[in-house]
Amino acid sequence: MSKYRIALAVLLFTIFTFSLCAADEPLQSTSSGAQQVPAASSGSAAPTAATSESMKKITAYTLPPDLDKKARDRSRINFRLALIGFVYGLFVLWLILHWRLGAKYRDWAERFSARRFLQALVFSPLLLLTIAILTLPLDIYGEVIEKQFGISVQGWGSWSWDWIKAELISLVIFTILIWLLYLVIRRSPRRWWFYFWLVSLPILLFIFFISPWVITPLFNKFEPLQQKDPELTAALEKMVQRAGEDIPPERMFWMGAAEKTTALNAYVTGFGASKRIVVWDTTIAKMNTAQVVFVAGHETGHYVLQHVYKLLGFFALLLLVLFYIGHRLMGWVLSGWGKGWAIRGLDDWASLPALLLMLSVFSFVANPVASAFSRYVEHQADQFGLEVTHGLTPDSAQVAAQAFQILGEVDLANPEPNPIDVFLFYSHPPIGDRVQFSLTYDPWAKSGTGEFVK
Repeated sequence: MSKYRIALAVLLFTIFTFSLCAADEPLQSTSSGAQQVPAASSGSAAPTAATSESMKKITAYTLPPDLDKKARDRSRINFRLALIGFVYGLFVLWLILHWRLGAKYRDWAERFSARRFLQALVFSPLLLLTIAILTLPLDIYGEVIEKQFGISVQGWGSWSWDWIKAELISLVIFTILIWLLYLVIRRSPRRWWFYFWLVSLPILLFIFFISPWVITPLFNKFEPLQQKDPELTAALEKMVQRAGEDIPPERMFWMGAAEKTTALNAYVTGFGASKRIVVWDTTIAKMNTAQVVFVAGHETGHYVLQHVYKLLGFFALLLLVLFYIGHRLMGWVLSGWGKGWAIRGLDDWASLPALLLMLSVFSFVANPVASAFSRYVEHQADQFGLEVTHGLTPDSAQVAAQAFQILGEVDLANPEPNPIDVFLFYSHPPIGDRVQFSLTYDPWAKSGTGEFVK
């Protein structure tokens, strides 16, 4: 869901959304603090460069001078934008509190009905839309930057329609969650942080389960991969069988991305009956079959190595800790500023912006831990991709390095990213490190075996 900016303005649930989407992120990390649609390089030269690299021997991740400059410039801009976005998000919430908008929306909701659920139907959309509108200029600026670097090719009309659809979906999801939050707070003022965490997880797991069927088709076109590329389907089937996963050709899909981006990606998403492999049309155009199989092998590794559940558990635990900290400090915050903000107490709808503000600060502080854990599992998935394609693909290490080189060129990945940027925001290891690992990882050199795939 994060790929389509669902609930970017709803800072409380950023970690929820991140954890649910962690398994189907693009292979390339961003430095903007949020997981975005993977980038493509600037100008018309990018596809040609990527195609020429598909068979070129790679010894290290490098970029030609023009792309190198663009990559460094974009990385620097995105890093600043991530920091500005965090500060601006806090400013927006402070404005809402300062202007007492939460209290006004609460009063309107209470005048509308005495029933709490109907009040939530009034209060939550008003607050969520206010946050979305106030943060819209930053979203638009981010899209302008993507277009300037040749990353987004989506028209503004299409972008706006996607934004509206994402907001409508977020209104439905988070209105329910906000209603539950205050229902739990009223029922258990001292244990709300635990009970809300407990009841919200199944809801978000359900959303993750149905997303491939219900949500993602609202933003892109999907067709059976077997009809689009039978050769690639057969190669993916062999890789999946060797990985020990059950993803038949009927659950392999082609996705039309070229209308919105020149980027490339392939991912595995869903779980149980909704589990599937998705390959973007741009990936098929810019990578050969062996390279696409490695990318899909990386994503399959998330499932085989139980990363989906580990990430869910890790971020759920982190969110529980943040909720507990929020519980411990909300009394102090409201006693000091609640009267000035016209907040009656923690169980008042108007307290939500204050809770969001506090949790936003805590989640930013915790973000380096979350990013480090994400980089760890992504490194494991890289290793799995190398192991599962070893023996299936001739010179599989070179194929992996070529895939990363193409991703780096297309995504304008900085060859020397700012270490602070990596520490704070990188969900994946830098591309240069991944290319180097692909070229040096060789447990089979002395008749050994892989760690994950024997």
